[in-house]
Amino acid sequence: MPFSFPSPLSWCKLLALPASFLLWQGLSIPVQSTPPRSEDQTVDCEILVIGGGLAGAATAYESLLAGRTVCMTEITDWVGGQISSQGTSALDEKAKQRSLLFYPRGYNNFRQRVEQKYGRLNPGECWVSVSCFLPLDAHELLTAQLRAAERRGKGTLKWFPNTVIKDLAYNQEGNQITSAIAIQHRPAPNTPPLNSEPLSQIIEDAYTYENSPRLHKTILRFIPQTPQKPGPADWYVIDATETGEIIALADVPYRVGIDPLSPDEPSSSSLTGDPYCTQGFTYTFAMEKMAEPQTYEIPDFYTRYAPYYSYELPRFANVDLLFTYRRIWSPTTGEPASFGGIRWSAVTPGDISMQNWTWGNDYRPGTSRDNLILTREQLEATGQLSEGGWLGGLRTETLRRGEEHAIGFFYWLVTGTTDSQLGDGVKEPDPTHRYLTGLTSPMGTVHGLSKYPYIREGRRIIGRPMLGHAQGFTVSELDISARNYRDEYYRENLPPQMYRVLWTRLAGLEGVAAIEGIIPIDQISRRTRSTIYPDAVGISQYNIDFHPCMAEYPPEAPGNREREGTRQGQGTTYPAQIPLRAMIPQKLDNFLVAGKSIATSHTAAAAYRVHSFEWSVGAAAAATVDVALSEGVLPYQMVATLPRSNPMLRFLQSRLGSQGNPTAFPDTSIFNLDWDAWR
Repeated sequence: MPFSFPSPLSWCKLLALPASFLLWQGLSIPVQSTPPRSEDQTVDCEILVIGGGLAGAATAYESLLAGRTVCMTEITDWVGGQISSQGTSALDEKAKQRSLLFYPRGYNNFRQRVEQKYGRLNPGECWVSVSCFLPLDAHELLTAQLRAAERRGKGTLKWFPNTVIKDLAYNQEGNQITSAIAIQHRPAPNTPPLNSEPLSQIIEDAYTYENSPRLHKTILRFIPQTPQKPGPADWYVIDATETGEIIALADVPYRVGIDPLSPDEPSSSSLTGDPYCTQGFTYTFAMEKMAEPQTYEIPDFYTRYAPYYSYELPRFANVDLLFTYRRIWSPTTGEPASFGGIRWSAVTPGDISMQNWTWGNDYRPGTSRDNLILTREQLEATGQLSEGGWLGGLRTETLRRGEEHAIGFFYWLVTGTTDSQLGDGVKEPDPTHRYLTGLTSPMGTVHGLSKYPYIREGRRIIGRPMLGHAQGFTVSELDISARNYRDEYYRENLPPQMYRVLWTRLAGLEGVAAIEGIIPIDQISRRTRSTIYPDAVGISQYNIDFHPCMAEYPPEAPGNREREGTRQGQGTTYPAQIPLRAMIPQKLDNFLVAGKSIATSHTAAAAYRVHSFEWSVGAAAAATVDVALSEGVLPYQMVATLPRSNPMLRFLQSRLGSQGNPTAFPDTSIFNLDWDAWR
């Protein structure tokens, strides 16, 4: 099997095709570009969901159950994001929450569908999760789930795969989106099927209006459906993309990367912040255990990336351990096996594993030369915020290197004898694995990589200014972390006044006395719960889990290291909530954010990114829009009276609860300080 990406000419030879195949915080109102021709199709809907990942799917699911008409676009041809097109089909869950199945109803429904399909919840017998499965199957299961919701709720789903948003139009006041122009692509005649090339080779073409030798384009215009009754907004647009793409295109205020050190972000590794250091992204791939040794062709680019790869820690230095960590299919249960105190069933021929490893196929750029998520300044400098210039907001070259890096990791796993972190004499070759490729393979691609990289962190909106949040609302590290802030690190590294403010904010029931100085700092009792939000519309719990950027350019450089201090905030969290304020951007009133781009800090985002969170925030977005359309109220009006509640907010929360979409964990109260079982 080849390990270098075929050139277009190679594809022509391979498939006997003709050689002709070669042939951010501004408040201005963006100008809509004019396509080179009239749109080919106009599509109307009540809700435009941009991004078909888990958050987008959850938004569509609940909206369909409410009888709404939903348009959903997705850059790939699979729905599900993390569990399908990004290949991370191993559910990240906390034990207590899982034991109670305390999840949104749609997330529980999906888990049930997995179990029904395979006859077991964990067909891969992985040990990182209680459920690991094939990405290809996840797409099919979730598609069936959406169609069932469409029938049950009598809603309408208009699904647009292989589609990107190119431009937005606004009303005269500039506070509502009135239409969106999209480009849907398909293979040009006599060219390979989609998913033949990795994303980096087609992404810029996909965002270009003109047909190309590779892609044929259809221009779509999404507009509001005639509303059932007049209201302040005719429709709603939801950014459920993986990178916060539409918040960048709409140019609403947002942040990227590390936040400055502050009382709310006491673990930040930067005094001033760093927009280029986001969490690493990962192209996943699948590999199969074979009965006999295999032969491999060394990738052309392998020597560039080989100095990076590692098992990371001695207790992980075993190929079978890495294989079973995220094993997604195991037709035969092997004998008990273990390494370093970790137990699993032995690997047997036919087993399939998905790889997603920090010192493996994670790609972790962190400088202005190679960051993946372009900042507003970079977007402006490269013309992407100019009329007609939008190309998705990512650095294509970094995507390409991430793809090469991932394929190189497989070659290291099966043939490598070096280890960048553990030294020589640790890594042994194991050539009994096959790299899986093909349109019917687990990843559904000819090249074998996931259709889209697993994105841990993208752009994050800054919510609207309000009481206690003069610069704009954000969920912070202090709101969710269970860290011991008595640790000497914080006393020694925070300025004295910042350290004092930190503890007044952690004081809980002693808050007033702490603020007034009645209680000395060293005697303040640290609250042992997360922040309780009066506008909570969903739930989330996971550890603050970092895959930090690397210190130097390029990430794979020999001897490179993680940026110093970036793991300081890592650790357990308390059960947390999703406040509606975190989903409402500035400037635009009919625009909501679902997924990882809600208003969180860099540290908090490391916990607000897993599967069940994405579903919960998507369900919240759907319910919010349904209430907004039915009751003639704008989402920001539901939180404008905070800290006092209002009837519409209470109505929304009641509806979510009655639908089986929790907004708080059991016994959430300022008086409940016992959350040890949830940690």
